[in-house]
Amino acid sequence: MANWPTEQLAADDKRYLWHPFTAMGEWCADEHEPVILVEGEGAVVRDSRGREYIDGNASIWTNVHGHNHPHINAAIRRQLERVAHTSFLGTTNPPAIELARAIVELVPGEKFGRVFFSDDGSTGMEAALRIASQYWRLNGQKQRQTFVAFHDGYHGDTLGAASLGAAAMFRGDMPGFRAPVRIVGSVGELSTACRGVETAAVVIEPIIQGAAGMKIWTPGLLRAVREWCDETGTLLIADEVMTGFGRTGKMFACEHEEVEPDILVFGKGLTGGYLPLALTLVTNDIFAPFLAPGPEATLFYGHSYSGNAVACAAALASLQVFEEEETLRNLSPKIKALESGLESIGGLPGVANVRSCGMIGAIDLSGAPRRAARVCQAARGKGLLTRNIRNTVTLVLPLCVSESQIQSALNSLKESIIDVITPVANSAARPLPAR
Repeated sequence: MANWPTEQLAADDKRYLWHPFTAMGEWCADEHEPVILVEGEGAVVRDSRGREYIDGNASIWTNVHGHNHPHINAAIRRQLERVAHTSFLGTTNPPAIELARAIVELVPGEKFGRVFFSDDGSTGMEAALRIASQYWRLNGQKQRQTFVAFHDGYHGDTLGAASLGAAAMFRGDMPGFRAPVRIVGSVGELSTACRGVETAAVVIEPIIQGAAGMKIWTPGLLRAVREWCDETGTLLIADEVMTGFGRTGKMFACEHEEVEPDILVFGKGLTGGYLPLALTLVTNDIFAPFLAPGPEATLFYGHSYSGNAVACAAALASLQVFEEEETLRNLSPKIKALESGLESIGGLPGVANVRSCGMIGAIDLSGAPRRAARVCQAARGKGLLTRNIRNTVTLVLPLCVSESQIQSALNSLKESIIDVITPVANSAARPLPAR
């Protein structure tokens, strides 16, 4: 192992970097030591001091087959020996072409046909909104410009995507910078609050809402949304940025209710967690009006790194690993191990609720709002890296994780919850001193 200059790296990080979704005052405090990750293998990462951790949030829900997977590593090296990046505006490249075909063939149903590449889930959602809006204008229904999203939904942080939920969720609204969005809380509200003739598309995280604290939808809701869209002629956009590529136990979350949306957005696990890449997949019907001659049919949206050859090579290799290692077929015992382990945690003092969806776990804590953050901090000392969403501890593991590693991760959480909650309980039970 290399001898990393941890103290200097930590000092330089605090001096020069600005981390996302991070209270920088706490991060830069003298007593805080950043975890500097330098190596990884499988479901384990290692820091600059040689300490090992189970990657309990799959590197922010991206990692699928583990770190340093030899097949994906080799695919990236092969592409690097050819060319790393070329413009996707006016030229193309083999990995992007091959990946587009593989995705179209992989997604259930026959109606999908076109892939639009971008950089991450948020920009993939931006593309989806622009495509849907322009689709209706090209079809002579320019009044259909309002999007409908659900309470507690999260679809990214760029301005258009943030209008669908993140801006309100994180109090980041910017006056005048909002897409036309109506937020609803149920399928019933679709019928009472939304007019199909004005709605461009309904946007939903299928089966489970991630940033809401791993909130699992009532069974049948996705199917009911699809039926409402069919009745009103409205497009359905499925945000599978988090849920895609095995995270819920199936390749795509929409498969749980056999729903075919009109637009699908993929990111995070698309490259196996290796490189930034997202794609927006649309039906042939949606793409058809964009084939008309003239600039009005051109989608004037894109990114410098669209269709990046190295990222597409990694994504292709990830799809091959799914097939060669039978990743989905091997998930069943792991999903059961996660479910049963969470059930044992559910009985602990201070735990309000536990739930899971495929390889996604969540533990709601009662009491002080900082408890979940303290549990995650304590878990680091027990060899587990994970994050909280408000007062919910999340556990999102790479799909390659072993059953013994799942048990180790759950034990770390269980012990950390006891360590955090028990002193509080003992303090509350202690009699007040006599005056």
